[in-house]
Amino acid sequence: MFKYNEILSTYVSARQYNYIRTLILVLLGTGLITLAAKTQIPFWPVPMTLHSLAIFFIAAMFGLRIGALTVGAYLLEGALGLPVFSGTPERGIGLAYMAGPTGGYLAGFFVSTLLVGYAADKGLRKTTFRLFSVMIGGLAVVYTLGAFWLSHFTGLEKAIQVGVIPFIFADVLKIGIATIFVRVLTGTKGKSA
Repeated sequence: MFKYNEILSTYVSARQYNYIRTLILVLLGTGLITLAAKTQIPFWPVPMTLHSLAIFFIAAMFGLRIGALTVGAYLLEGALGLPVFSGTPERGIGLAYMAGPTGGYLAGFFVSTLLVGYAADKGLRKTTFRLFSVMIGGLAVVYTLGAFWLSHFTGLEKAIQVGVIPFIFADVLKIGIATIFVRVLTGTKGKSA
């Protein structure tokens, strides 16, 4: 079996190996988030993306440090004008897009990554219920920051009606899928409580 870890470690120091590994994971992660943002599923009132699935998966799978670096790099790419967000470049790019109606959700993704990543580092991904619960907490953060920011454009009631309620079922389903992926990939699928 091909063991890139052993091959790479023979050519670089342990510190260099960790930097290279982190860089590769961050780049792959930002690519995954971008792909998830561009994957649109017809939904009302706006199309649904797989953003939250990718972000919660990355945070739970890789923890606080790599999760935060990945989502931070993704947001930086978007701020610099790369069309990584949902609806870009059609609905604008860069800081103008981030200051728009969906900017609070982007901020929420970063804060929820900190929460889920920290919990993963503390071992909460070892059981299905705990992992799922902490991701639901992260989703609540995304909704809170997203609706708060959106309310500046639409008013709070309308922000909740169009920016939260229609997405709850689908986002809980995506969190369930992310939970299963993490549990299977980390080899902890046997515990459920």
